[in-house]
Amino acid sequence: MRQLLVCLWMGLQAPVAQACTGQDACELGERSYHLRVPDSWDGASPLPVLLHFHGWGRAGGLIVRHDRIATGKVAEDVLLVAPTGLGGSWDFRRVGSRDSAFARAVLEDVAARYPVLADAIFVSGYSYGAYMAWRFVCDDGADIAGLLAVAGSFADTAPCEAAPREVRQVYGLSDQVLDFPYGPAGETDTPVALWRDRFDCNEANENPTPTEWNARSFLTFERQIWTCAGGRIVLDLHPGGHFIPHDWIPIQVDEILQDQRP
Repeated sequence: MRQLLVCLWMGLQAPVAQACTGQDACELGERSYHLRVPDSWDGASPLPVLLHFHGWGRAGGLIVRHDRIATGKVAEDVLLVAPTGLGGSWDFRRVGSRDSAFARAVLEDVAARYPVLADAIFVSGYSYGAYMAWRFVCDDGADIAGLLAVAGSFADTAPCEAAPREVRQVYGLSDQVLDFPYGPAGETDTPVALWRDRFDCNEANENPTPTEWNARSFLTFERQIWTCAGGRIVLDLHPGGHFIPHDWIPIQVDEILQDQRP
């Protein structure tokens, strides 16, 4: 699937190599993305990458200076990559999305410009961008270290051909923009139901552990963790609405990277 998507995109759009960072867009055919080089980079060492899909009506230039995304571990040590959706939105409703092909082409273009850690590629998104993050990893996520989704998820019946190594989801129980997807009996683990099935989280290996977890957002989160046959799933719930909690994305990246260290 990945090769098909990349060939489709690259056949239609030819990337043009150029220096770009910050508010200078990286042009890729008729589209573009923004990136932010981490503060501590020595100019040579391979970098973890965070590909983030913005929310509706936004653009990549906002993400690379966003104080809830381009901060903490991301600002210090991770190459932040922010594609821009056509018309400020994303094509996430169908398998084989044009934006999945675009996102893969962006990652290939980034790897041609910078040394990247192939086993430390993360994909995140907020709101409609969370839907797009899910779509991308479902279409082409076999090499993705972690899906980090904020305030948006797929139903457990959604078609999904691939999977990342780890899934982390955060959702507000009082979200009135993309309503929290309670189960038919009021269950609150439904935002990750698709992955619990894909990762073979059956009764024998399911191990949810509700805990309180705090970040700079001054919210209290209830965290559940499933360590399953196919990977780990983390679900953080908070009592608030439709927003990106302070530090949540950088903290998830940091935790997964720490787990990868020997």
